[in-house]
Amino acid sequence: MRTVRAAVGPAAIGGAIAVAYIRLVRPWQLGWGATDQERARPLPGDDLVESPTLDATRAITIRARPSEIWPWLAQVGVNRAGWYSYDLLDNLGRPSAREIIPALQNVKVGDVMPMSPDGKHGIRVHALDPPSSMIWGTRGDTSWAWVLHPLPDGTTRVVTRVRSRYRWLSPSIAFSMLLEFADIWMMRRMLLNLRERVEAAAG
Repeated sequence: MRTVRAAVGPAAIGGAIAVAYIRLVRPWQLGWGATDQERARPLPGDDLVESPTLDATRAITIRARPSEIWPWLAQVGVNRAGWYSYDLLDNLGRPSAREIIPALQNVKVGDVMPMSPDGKHGIRVHALDPPSSMIWGTRGDTSWAWVLHPLPDGTTRVVTRVRSRYRWLSPSIAFSMLLEFADIWMMRRMLLNLRERVEAAAG
């Protein structure tokens, strides 16, 4: 009887944690900062990943115009301007840039936004419409969209959407689980630091 209780205890706790994550934490992390309308609205790049396992829309308001925000997004990447997130984790410990770097502004479709130390591996640029939208991703796998919506008061809603389809029996599931549980913390920090840098530069 004691053995059964010992087995049931951890199972019940694990089940409760899973239910709490699915009902409370996951909805929060999939829509951090975004309105219901922004989450429901189709965005450029949605067609890259149909029926995604992960469909996360995050957003933030920045007191600047899209043209003032765009250069900061154009220069991201390891060994470039960084990712404005936790530099120890995603930029080899180097501080992300706090200024616009002119040499990194000429982004083209097909370029890789680097995520590896050698700068060769990362997410590829799929489409550009400056200064309104930038889409990164691989069809059928993962997409990462950035959309800049100007508002009448001179501010901009920066909406970013990550869509990914998990392959449960593939070695890539390890990366998918990292995306599931860690992406929100990196993305939240990136958006907050992006706002701080843009608003400081815009005065």
